[in-house]
Amino acid sequence: MPEALKELGAHIAARRPNEVLATKVANGELVITVTPSGIAGFMEFLRNDSACRFSLLVDITAVDWPSRAARFDVVYHLLSMYQNQRIRVKLSLREDDALDTITGVFPGAGWYEREVFDMFGILFTGHADLRRILTDYGFSGHPLRKDFPTSGYVEVRYDEALKRVVYEPIKLPQDYRQFDFLSPWEGTEYVLPGDEKKA
Repeated sequence: MPEALKELGAHIAARRPNEVLATKVANGELVITVTPSGIAGFMEFLRNDSACRFSLLVDITAVDWPSRAARFDVVYHLLSMYQNQRIRVKLSLREDDALDTITGVFPGAGWYEREVFDMFGILFTGHADLRRILTDYGFSGHPLRKDFPTSGYVEVRYDEALKRVVYEPIKLPQDYRQFDFLSPWEGTEYVLPGDEKKA
């Protein structure tokens, strides 16, 4: 199987040399690194080429690398039911750049692109309805970015007196929290705080 994937990677690189930057086989899947420009045309090639026939878009996701100039990796997972093969298409994108939508090739991509926009803030040009899909309409920020605080910016609660949901700035009552990660199973010398035995 790895040899067939290597041959497929070589075929794709030969047919699309302007878009393919690198190919490799990892974890039993072909990984193709491409340029962001022309992603829709590249996806159409993967769907229509007789050696590929990747007719099913499984997922679109992203990875945040805040220390890099090209901060985001956008990752597409495709499946060829005809060839029984999977492919992962990766591209790097700067924070200020937008990516072309692939909804013209895979109509179901609209949902995935909305999720990537909501979680990472990546814009898809040409998308017919690019709005939040998992967070609330008034939500601030993008939760899967590495610079997003784990506590968030606001807390949501139901106010019984007002009979509605209320958004309030997050308040953490403790400035510093100290956690004791030791356990009694690590040795007989250790006693959990509060469990001291009286003689």
